[in-house]
Amino acid sequence: MAAASIAMVSATALGWWPVSWAETVGFVTGGVCVWLAVRQHPATWPVGLANNVVFLVLFWDSRLYADASLQVVYFALGAYGWWNWLRGGAGGSALRVARAPRAEWYALAAFVPLATLGLRELLVAVNGAAPWGDAVTTALSLAAQYLMCRKRVENWYLWIAADVIYVPLYLDRDLPLTAALYAVFLLMCLVGLAQWRAAWRDRAAGGVA
Repeated sequence: MAAASIAMVSATALGWWPVSWAETVGFVTGGVCVWLAVRQHPATWPVGLANNVVFLVLFWDSRLYADASLQVVYFALGAYGWWNWLRGGAGGSALRVARAPRAEWYALAAFVPLATLGLRELLVAVNGAAPWGDAVTTALSLAAQYLMCRKRVENWYLWIAADVIYVPLYLDRDLPLTAALYAVFLLMCLVGLAQWRAAWRDRAAGGVA
């Protein structure tokens, strides 16, 4: 990740490819953020906050209004997630990996389709570039981010679903580097799912619910 980041920043600075600084910085901060999340490192949150600001500008310029607005919500959730990972455990301790309870799944199962339909209507009204794709990825991402703030294993399932849609969406909007980033995210999410499931199994084997 470090080598790729240095190479991309250098190529942008030297004008070797037609990629904006916003997309380059978004790639670097986004990749580092997900890598840290896979490793359950709390530094994922401040890096993620920087990434939200960059992508807000990038997506707004590409008329992906839901994804742009999503960055504002991400910023608020990121601040909450940062605190929660550090102090959300028993007695104010660090939060540990857990499975999502059934009630959370029921709530999210209702939220995702309803939010998708509502956002789609809003995006059509404001002439969004890809109403359905933008809406469903926004709904999935919000649900996934909430689960990540709670350090639930299942957050990775929703990120995987969103990334599968994001890659072709960003290619269609002429954001090839961002599409490549989300393809990398997809692979990292698969690794994250495996590692978090292993951490939860180890915790369960130790008798911790």
